[in-house]
Amino acid sequence: MTRTVLCTSAVLLALALPLTAQAKVSAEQAAQLGTTLTPFGAERQGDAAKGIAEWTGGLSQVPAGYAGPGSFHVDPFAGEQPLRVIDAQNMGADEASLSPGVKALLKTYPQTFKLPVYPSHRSFAAPPEIYANTRRNAEQATLADGGNGLVGAYAGIPFPIPADGREAIWNHIARWQGRYIDEVAITAQVTASGSYSILRERIQLLSNYYHPQKDAGSLDNQLYYFASELLPPSRDVGRALLVHEPIDQVAEPRAAWIYNPGQRRVRRAPTLAYDTPIDGIYADDTDMYNGATDRYDWKLLGKQALLVPYHNYAMEQPGRALDELVKPGHLNPELTRWEMHRVWVVEATLRPGQRHVHAKRRFYLDEDSWYALMVENYDARGELWHVNLAFSKNAYEVPTIAPVNLVFHDLIARSYTAIGLRNNEKAPRQFLLAAPPENYFTPASLRRKGTQ
Repeated sequence: MTRTVLCTSAVLLALALPLTAQAKVSAEQAAQLGTTLTPFGAERQGDAAKGIAEWTGGLSQVPAGYAGPGSFHVDPFAGEQPLRVIDAQNMGADEASLSPGVKALLKTYPQTFKLPVYPSHRSFAAPPEIYANTRRNAEQATLADGGNGLVGAYAGIPFPIPADGREAIWNHIARWQGRYIDEVAITAQVTASGSYSILRERIQLLSNYYHPQKDAGSLDNQLYYFASELLPPSRDVGRALLVHEPIDQVAEPRAAWIYNPGQRRVRRAPTLAYDTPIDGIYADDTDMYNGATDRYDWKLLGKQALLVPYHNYAMEQPGRALDELVKPGHLNPELTRWEMHRVWVVEATLRPGQRHVHAKRRFYLDEDSWYALMVENYDARGELWHVNLAFSKNAYEVPTIAPVNLVFHDLIARSYTAIGLRNNEKAPRQFLLAAPPENYFTPASLRRKGTQ
């Protein structure tokens, strides 16, 4: 990446910001939120030359034909046709708009990997109270000592005007994605030949950080609670996992428990963090990045206009056979949608004395939602190894930007893992207002569910 392609305004903003990771922004800087900046800190203005629209509040109405919460989403842009289709042969014309990871995928699969490019829509929106909390966080939130946790942040983007890379990645970790999520989906682990194995599971995630009756002082260092259970036709049906996710995982490591139906008991899980392998990916790949940040030095490289996966409703249409979507090397590109958006570029470099299979990582965070839409992971030799893509959509009933499928590509093995295949389920990911009590997410509850 060359500095000449970084957004000039972002560079000037970074120069104007304090260098310390613990610095709060001034009231004058915070006043930009909702004026020249969106409530989440993105540039409100568009860029006609690059095909990026102005942000005018996001998608505020659900499209006609949507049956309501609990049903599959209607594509609000279904009538649009691609502006062009990028492949390995013509990619040179769009080189400045392609990340190194996307270029690598085009070169690795020159006959099959393609990018259908559509008009760009800045549809992201969030509830008014989340905007208000984000404005409050801008003036109050800081990083904990060492940058491994949040202080004074609650129920909004912690650092909408980030001073450095660690603040930016925390915006992704703590981004708004709904209060309570409940879904059933398939994960497919796909070999180089295109054959695949699947596991099907129910996943529940309850955010403590976005608890409507709490505040920054009552979070008790808990970010969220997570539970999963393997369902037929998976192997090990009935195996269940419970995770308590701290905000500061250096001060308090992640706690996890597993219920094994063969043993009929709950036990503490081994370490599920950093580069622990989990079902075809590494632990901190989940959700594109999660967990402790202490093994890396984080650098905010600036902002860039890139083609990214966005508004991928076609991938999640109900009744679509897995074989129609899962192809050798990658998901079916005919069902994907790519748009021009500005992204924050964050680079993480492994700190001296620390260990991780990924020596360097680069994240591309959507400026509107702070979601990491693309991630590039490098090995110890400096070679690009894993390219991860979040094919996203607007869950307009929440509203928020949410994943459709997360795809983790291994460029060396030419294999990949696709998470979130819901086409043959009764419903997509559910964003529910009625959440279970926190005591639902306890080892005792896990044991009761396992013996029912």
